[in-house]
Amino acid sequence: MDNPTSNTANTLQQDLRNRPIGVFDSGVGGLTVAAALRRTIPAENLLYLGDVARLPYGTKAPQTIIQYVLRAADFFSRKNIKMMVLACNTASAHAADTLAQHYPDMLVLGVIDSGAEQAARLSIGGRIVVAATEGTCRSGAFDHAILGRRPECRVTPVPCPLFVALVEEGLVEGPIAEAMIRQYLADSFSGPQAADCLVLGCTHFPLLAPTLRKVLGEQLTLVDCAQAVAEKAATMLKDADMLAQGGEGGIRLYTTDAPKRFSTSAGQFFPALGAQPDVELIDL
Repeated sequence: MDNPTSNTANTLQQDLRNRPIGVFDSGVGGLTVAAALRRTIPAENLLYLGDVARLPYGTKAPQTIIQYVLRAADFFSRKNIKMMVLACNTASAHAADTLAQHYPDMLVLGVIDSGAEQAARLSIGGRIVVAATEGTCRSGAFDHAILGRRPECRVTPVPCPLFVALVEEGLVEGPIAEAMIRQYLADSFSGPQAADCLVLGCTHFPLLAPTLRKVLGEQLTLVDCAQAVAEKAATMLKDADMLAQGGEGGIRLYTTDAPKRFSTSAGQFFPALGAQPDVELIDL
């Protein structure tokens, strides 16, 4: 005879497994995280929201960023998600704890801890530069997370605010991008005390990786948080028995502004969706 209580519990758990994952960023940069999630846990359904209307986050006050993140979480909660990934370092630095407090039944994952762990492991000499937005640098979140794992490291945060604009405009190669990289980072990677590891402390920045290597040297150790976050998400979902079971997941795209331009960027990350995938314009 079947146990009604057990059957109900199994049904509820299956419902949790089938729920989507919400991925949030200030713009298109977090698509690097979404792409890594698709590669790592392909059975999962993703909902991606880029808050393009309020870009950039890095120059805004922490309380403002917290309010933006909570609005995004409210949108996702109405979509019945099981996990929210903050694919934005500035949002992770300022809002992850508050988000977890407001939504205790939702798994919350930021990008900073995963990147810090990788940097502490990969840096040979312990001289680490964190290229990030002004907000992330001011927060000290990467410094704290790296030094907590490897106290002897020398961590230098370097604000690179114009990198976000370059990526949003598609200017990731060429003389303009190269000049900005030299302006912000060349001094940190030259001379006898040159850094040996660069943390890409904003999810927009991996799109500049080929140009960063061209300008700063092919030997440079680059830490891209996206894959580390995807692997952490898989572990958290497995531990909670919430991994989707079989099948092929997908992704739905939302933006708060400029849907056509957003669609063009998304099509480059997810060619299976076509050159101009559907993007829904929403208001937070």
